[in-house]
Order: sequence, then structure tokens, then C-alpha cells
Amino acid sequence: MPTPPSLPPLSATVTRLRAAGCVFAEDEARLLTSAARTPDDLAAMVERRAAGLPLEHLLGWAQFCGLRITVDPGVFIPRRRTEFLVAQAASLARPGSVAVDLCCGSGAVGAALAATLDRTEVHCTDIDPAAVRCARRNIAGGGRVYEGDLYDPLPAALRGRVDVLVVNAPYVPTEEVGLLPAEARLHEPRAALDGGADGLDLQRRVSAAAPLWLAPGGHLLIETGRRQAPRTVDILARNGLAPRVATSEDLDATVAIGTRPHRQSRRGG
Repeated sequence: MPTPPSLPPLSATVTRLRAAGCVFAEDEARLLTSAARTPDDLAAMVERRAAGLPLEHLLGWAQFCGLRITVDPGVFIPRRRTEFLVAQAASLARPGSVAVDLCCGSGAVGAALAATLDRTEVHCTDIDPAAVRCARRNIAGGGRVYEGDLYDPLPAALRGRVDVLVVNAPYVPTEEVGLLPAEARLHEPRAALDGGADGLDLQRRVSAAAPLWLAPGGHLLIETGRRQAPRTVDILARNGLAPRVATSEDLDATVAIGTRPHRQSRRGG
């Protein structure tokens, strides 16, 4: 049986990636080399990376909350900062909680919650068919994924039963999308980046309907920008949710949390 041709030295791949401006050239070189089957395969992957294709789309996966999340070309890549959203949701959930992930993209948040929480009932939605296909592979037996706009495809039986409602909707203002790194602008769907004039269009829509879906004492958690957080808090409060903000300096992450008040008991006469 012929011996397969050996891959070029790692140093050559590092040099090519560094010349292309890849900040983490050594780490990327190791990942691409481990994924390549032949020297030609590696060369093609390196050139596509040098041309600006996201590493995760080349590998077919992204690391998130200790999981390997499948990410198909054209699907939004989960960011490390969003691990903070998962951590906040997990801290508020209980065993057996009902969790909903709106604008789920690859399903990374839903998959992480399913892996973290005991006996959690996980439901995810996204309007993008490519993202839904991806999320269904990542969630697999850990939950259900629906295609549609925000709450529209969710089973009506979930109304008033959701304990944690997590949302990583696009929150980049339209005028700032052009300032994003080329990897995002050119290779991720615009609908997953553009949050409207002030970046908060979807946050308004999500918050307006959240009280219908949250259980008493349930929580809506929205990843937002640090400078947008005061407006996100105002949106939550205007929709009857008790708001607060959690931040992580290490991950440069901001999460606005709105809690549906418990029903007040009637006083007996």
C-alpha cells in the first residue's frame, strides 16, 4: 500500500498565515494541518484562509463552551463572548427548566445549555434555513429546532412556561456593519449582523412578546453592546420586565436580563 505524501513542515504554514495577517498563525496552522488529508488539501485550505475565509468555516466547526459546534459556510460563527450569555442563563435555570434560544444560528447556545443543565427542555428557532440545518445537527437529541421568525414557530404550549429565554440577536447598528472585520462582513449573513438603525430592532420585538412566553419569575437574557445596554434595559422595563445588566471584563461581554414578576396573590377578605 503506497505511503500517503507527507504534509509540509508546520513552520511553512505558519509563515504563510502570518504573512496574510493571521494573528494566531501558530494555532491556526496546527488546526489546519490536523484537518488536512493531503498536502494539496492543506495548501488549498491555507490559501483560502489567507484570502480571508473564516477559520471556522474551513474547519467546519467552532469551539464553544467546551463543545465542538458544527458551523457550515455562510452560518454565523459563535463568538467566545457569548459563553457569558450561556453562563448567566445556566446560573438562573433549574433542573427541568424550559429554555428557549431565539435567533439560534448554529445552535451553539442551545447546545451548551442542553449540555450544562440537567433535564432541560431546549427549544431553538432561527429564520435562516442554513442555520436551522446546522443547529439541528448540533442540538441533535438535546432539544428541538424550528425554522421561522422569532416566536412564530414555537409550540403554543410553551406560552407562559419558559424559564430562561436566551437571545443573541444581531445588535450592530446598520451604519457600523461596514466597520466589522472582513471575515464577518463577507462570509457571515448580513441578517445575523445588522440590528437596524440603532442595533436594537430585534431586541424590541423579542422583549415585546417575552411576557407572553415567560413563566412567572422567568428570565429573558439578551446579549447586547456595552454602550447599548442602557437602552436595552429601558426596552425591558417598558415591557414590564425587571431589568439588570451583567458584564464580563474578560470576555468583553454584556448581557441584559429582564425578569417577569411573579403574579401577586390576591388578598383574602
